[in-house]
Amino acid sequence: MENVLRPLIVIGGSVVLTLVVGWLADRLLRRVDARHHETPLWGLLRRCRIPLRLVLLTAILRGSYGAIKWGPVQEHKAGLGQILTLVLIGASAWLVVRIATAVVESSFSRYATSTRDPARVRRVRTQVTLIQRVVSAIVAVVAVASMLLTFPAMRAAGTSLLASAGILGIVAGVAAQSTLGNLFAGLQIAFGDMVRIGDTVVVDGEWGVVEEITLTFLAVRTWDERRLTMPVSYFTSKPFQNWSRGGAQMTGTVFFHLDHSAPLPLMRERLALILKECPAWDGRDFSLAVTDTTPSTIQVRAVVTAKDADDIWTVRVTVREQLVAWLYAEHPYALPRITTGEARPAARPAVEDERP
Repeated sequence: MENVLRPLIVIGGSVVLTLVVGWLADRLLRRVDARHHETPLWGLLRRCRIPLRLVLLTAILRGSYGAIKWGPVQEHKAGLGQILTLVLIGASAWLVVRIATAVVESSFSRYATSTRDPARVRRVRTQVTLIQRVVSAIVAVVAVASMLLTFPAMRAAGTSLLASAGILGIVAGVAAQSTLGNLFAGLQIAFGDMVRIGDTVVVDGEWGVVEEITLTFLAVRTWDERRLTMPVSYFTSKPFQNWSRGGAQMTGTVFFHLDHSAPLPLMRERLALILKECPAWDGRDFSLAVTDTTPSTIQVRAVVTAKDADDIWTVRVTVREQLVAWLYAEHPYALPRITTGEARPAARPAVEDERP
């Protein structure tokens, strides 16, 4: 009877103690979060409930499973201890990653609410994302190494591995040269403020918005919902256009080829009316002027502004469409015309009669 009750007491007591401690920690975080709404850290730490309970349960079982005198447990005592140790290391790494993520996200949220400059917010967001990925990678590597060192064979081989670490490092560096290059390029992009998440860029002739930045690649979402995945080393070795550098506001142009008799003052008044009815126009500036002439037409340029690349495209197409429609309806003479003449047969040249 004792052999049956002891395992139940140990396992049941561990589960109950884990649930109680986890409930108390969650209740404490909930109260602190209710009192301090300006700090999102406490609410984000509540996401650590599951890994915290797993760490507590595994730690309690790891320390108390030896008290179980049940035959099957005693026969596989070493194996159970090894499994509990591996689970404890993995759960601890999971908990550390969750806590680090909560701290990083809380810091970014407080910075984003206190800063009005969108460019700085995007820069900090990019840096925070890469820092979070670096921390997760380091924790994962340390956890895997700790798991491997729990095996006696790996501990015995540790001395020889350390002795040959220099040679292995050189070989690994040569073999993973491209990967390491992308890794350092990712860090350079994050802290060099070259490109940020949300920036509008033109890469290899494609226009799009930076959607994701990792330590090895960068994803750009194009206007037609395609994703361009490019190595981050591309942005440190080749030129590219960043339309959001220094601010997201943009100035766009619309060109018209019209007749010399086009009513320019009326076109300026119509352009102002079109922009007032266009929600994408930010109201900063607009203008209309003749920029070139040819023997048959003049080139008219309309300059408009918007808050970002998406809105400037909307403003440009709206101005082009409505202004051309207005000219066609109200001033058709202003549209370019091609003058043609009546076709006449050419006179046949006189040729002397060479017949005998």
